[in-house]
Amino acid sequence: MTAPAPTPSAALPSGESLRALREQLAQKDAEVQALQQELDETNRGVLALYAELDTQAQQLRNATELKSRFLSYMSHEFRTPLSSIRSLARLLLDRVDGPLTDEQERQVRFIQSTSTEFSEMVDDLLDLAKVEAGRVEISPAWFELVDLFSALRGMFKPVLVNADVSLVFEAPHSTQQQLYTDDKKLSQILRNYIANALKFTLKGEVRVCATQNGEESITFSVADTGIGIAPEFHHAMFQDFTQIDSPIQKRLRGTGLGLSLSKQLAELLGGTVGMSSELDRGSTFWVTVPLRVPGRPESTPA
Repeated sequence: MTAPAPTPSAALPSGESLRALREQLAQKDAEVQALQQELDETNRGVLALYAELDTQAQQLRNATELKSRFLSYMSHEFRTPLSSIRSLARLLLDRVDGPLTDEQERQVRFIQSTSTEFSEMVDDLLDLAKVEAGRVEISPAWFELVDLFSALRGMFKPVLVNADVSLVFEAPHSTQQQLYTDDKKLSQILRNYIANALKFTLKGEVRVCATQNGEESITFSVADTGIGIAPEFHHAMFQDFTQIDSPIQKRLRGTGLGLSLSKQLAELLGGTVGMSSELDRGSTFWVTVPLRVPGRPESTPA
């Protein structure tokens, strides 16, 4: 009986195939090492970039703190002499030391108006320094929309010197007549809007109104028939020290901080600001705030 043939063993790679495999492995190993080296260099670059960003962030924080301290210090230093100048001008206009000639009265009134404008600039600088330093506290409370409009109307009545411009306060378009927010901060925003509108409106009206947006927020708007703002300035209106280029602006003084401050105050109240305008057709500035300031415990409505 014939014995079965032996099973052939698996073919072993030749020496040439082994050399080819070793070359391929060596090539792959070199590629992996190159990739690892590139990855290490990238990681070192990222770490260096993070370190540089941390350094720049710290420098920016230091610069911001120095700016806030400088603005706060200078604002306080300016207030004392400004108060003295305004008091002296008021005493002169009250004729405490005797009568004034027409020319003297005109000069004293110029001193009074200039010192008042300068004082408003100082107040804006001080408020901005407080906001940037995080020292502005929000004190929400319940208040009536009608009372807010009445206070603003009484505040601006003495300064309406242009007979061609009327200041109109519409009855609030709101089903909720009470708000729970910081009325002083909201009033400051609206004062800035109204003051700017009166400043740049030579004829027509400035209209203030409030419209409720559902059950969550309310929008206050100040619309005027003034000189308007060109489209190229729209994006920068709420930035620091922004002033539009116009003949009226050249005659009037200001810091360009009022709208920037209004934006930051609105954000503290949990709201937003915005504007729309057409050149020579007027502007509308608005602020939208929650009906109840978020994150604060509510007191009992009055």
